Amino acid sequence: MFSFAPPLVRLIEELSKLPTVGPKTAQRLAFYMLSMPVEDAEALASAILEAKRRIRYCSICANITEADPCELCTDAKRDQSVICVVENPRDVAAMERTREFRGLYHVLQGAISPLDGIGPDDLRIAELLRRLAGGTVLELIVATNPRVEGEATALYLAKVIKPLGVKVTRIAHGLPVGGDLEYADEVTRRCRSPLTRENRFPAGSCPKTPARGSGTRSNGSATRWPRGRRSRPRDSSGASRTPASSPRGSLKKGPAATSR
Repeated sequence: MFSFAPPLVRLIEELSKLPTVGPKTAQRLAFYMLSMPVEDAEALASAILEAKRRIRYCSICANITEADPCELCTDAKRDQSVICVVENPRDVAAMERTREFRGLYHVLQGAISPLDGIGPDDLRIAELLRRLAGGTVLELIVATNPRVEGEATALYLAKVIKPLGVKVTRIAHGLPVGGDLEYADEVTRRCRSPLTRENRFPAGSCPKTPARGSGTRSNGSATRWPRGRRSRPRDSSGASRTPASSPRGSLKKGPAATSR
């Protein structure tokens, strides 16, 4: 049975360990690397080894950096009273691209996921609590991803940070610029405050939709909505009439149809 040469097989196996790279993709990448000039292949291998050897985690915010502490933590122009908590270093780059946030960061290196065996002790939460104990931080912005693991992490952080007296807020969720409301899911279209279970809908910010069959008048008193009845059009005299095109009106014949 035909098989590739052992060096090529090893290269394919190593490439298959990369995320989202299957055997077929690894095989295509391996053959492409074989067609590369020797200089380009050596430059690629050298770049991987250099990044692996020189890149480390910042001892303050846990972001990836070459110098410890990182340039964000040592920047005196940034607001030292606000910290934005993210899951991974890629989120820091995404926040910096907005050029709107001028505070500090803290990277958790993941999110709480019991199914994957990841708990609070596996994240950089203890380091975050030590930073908050200094008393210089006034607000903590939780910018975890809006999925089950991210919401669980945000709720846990709000619970453990509340006794410290630090204001905890959540990054805004909503429709992107240029997006269509038609393609938005129900969770996105719903106003919500995920940090506290009792305050899912803050008073005055997102009114609840009245239940079917009930409503509220402008003065606050409850009212009932009619079920199964629709208002009919009325003529100039005020009497209700049934359109001639309506199947219900077309079936009525004789005196009974005209006497109302």
